[in-house]
Amino acid sequence: MVTFPRAKINIGLTIVRKRDDGFHDIETIFYPIPLADALEFVPAGPGAVSDTLTVTGVADLGNPADNLVIKAVNILRTRYPVPYLRIHLHKTIPPGSGLGGGSSDASAMLVLLNRYFGLQASQEELLTLALQLGSDCPFFIRPEPVLATGRGEIFTPLGCLLTGYYLVLVRDDIHISTPMAYAGSKPRGSEAGLAGLVTAPVEEWKDRVVNDFEEYAFRQYPRLSMLKQGMYDAGAIYSSMSGSGSAIYGIFTSRPNTPPPGNIIWQGEL
Repeated sequence: MVTFPRAKINIGLTIVRKRDDGFHDIETIFYPIPLADALEFVPAGPGAVSDTLTVTGVADLGNPADNLVIKAVNILRTRYPVPYLRIHLHKTIPPGSGLGGGSSDASAMLVLLNRYFGLQASQEELLTLALQLGSDCPFFIRPEPVLATGRGEIFTPLGCLLTGYYLVLVRDDIHISTPMAYAGSKPRGSEAGLAGLVTAPVEEWKDRVVNDFEEYAFRQYPRLSMLKQGMYDAGAIYSSMSGSGSAIYGIFTSRPNTPPPGNIIWQGEL
């Protein structure tokens, strides 16, 4: 059985505060985009003693046992009788890019296993399991535009803010660690009022809808600031880094005549 876990971009990201449990409260908009991985599995059959995971595509993701897809299988197996599996994950969403690829893969696995084996786990249960895998994993259980607060798991549904706009997504070969990005950034409270800001036209978002991780990331990797400026030079009406980086996206009213700098990993109308 196969599924296609989608990437997301962040529209604005406010680091509100560091919590007593070590996580951070944030305010951001998760917005799904068509860029997707491919994930498939078959039951391993009699005699199998473990799951197997084959990963192809954009990057070597290291030890398969550490992959969030395997962790998703194991966490579901603590509640339901899931047999051993042969899994193939083809990556097109670059890791370390702020696009949620690993989280999307893990959540898609939970949903796929629930459907294939008829486990009848409720969406609320899947959300609870997904949160144990990562703060943004619950979003990918049902990836629709939302304002996310708390750790990123409390959702307020939004409309499709970017319908009809053209998105260009670029990334250089820079991998940003999310823990390091948090360590290098300062919480600033919830004064940003992101929900109110995005009700304004997209053309008014520049310098108002802000990703707090950019200050740290651009200081460490000045090339990222150049990529963002390159989006505006190419005619973008809004540009931002996604999440903790390092992907940079630009929103255009139509496909730009001059491609922005950087390695384009996806572009198209939303």
